Amino acid sequence: MSFDLVTIPCLSDNYAFLLRDQTSGKVALIDVPEAAPIAAKLDELGWTLTEIWLTHHHPDHIQGVPALVADHPARVIGAKADAERLPPLDAAYDDGQSFTFGAHTVDVIDVSGHTVGHIAFHVPAAKCVFTADSLMALGCGRLFEGTHAQMWDSLQKLMRLPADTTVCSGHEYTQSNAKFALTVDPENAALISRAREIDQARADGEPTVPSTLSTELETNPFLRPSDPGIRAQLGMVNATDTDVFAEIRARKDRF
Repeated sequence: MSFDLVTIPCLSDNYAFLLRDQTSGKVALIDVPEAAPIAAKLDELGWTLTEIWLTHHHPDHIQGVPALVADHPARVIGAKADAERLPPLDAAYDDGQSFTFGAHTVDVIDVSGHTVGHIAFHVPAAKCVFTADSLMALGCGRLFEGTHAQMWDSLQKLMRLPADTTVCSGHEYTQSNAKFALTVDPENAALISRAREIDQARADGEPTVPSTLSTELETNPFLRPSDPGIRAQLGMVNATDTDVFAEIRARKDRF
């Protein structure tokens, strides 16, 4: 089972993704921050867009849909819970439901927190998950609508995916996320090494997204509220994981 995955920079710091199933030739686009760079990449590759998967309703993830589908008609898929705030959908799904992409299954995961109704798309055969503004490289999305408990629950769902899953998140925030992560997890050798690699990648103009779940589990403080070192750093040795997560998120909001 072979897939092609293409990361497309959009706007100032967004990413869209193209996923192509080599067997069927079907091409899915995950989120549409703006139409022009996506259309240019489709033309460059000679791919025909067949599906658009939308993670949540924020404009920087959906505002390019009308212009793109005018020239690249495609089936639009999103969350049933958020359908009223999304562009018109051809299919809508709830948490735990699945749909097919070629001969493959796509699992829909509710990852509310950043927004209520935010979903992630997990493609087991491609070993990738599209998380947008839920789980991000070395971070997680700011909580605009959901609660800390909701976001921590959402992240735990993603943490249970296979460790070799590629995590395709929605923004180039990794360098600033790394600087913050070091304030709450300063003795983490893997994090220190990753931060150096990120600095070099950005200096070279290279994207830091996607990442892998194994790397996030090892270095992303938002996935590590049970870590004794982080708990000691925060002075929360006996707190619940949810409370430690909430404190990390609050500190990031002020960072």
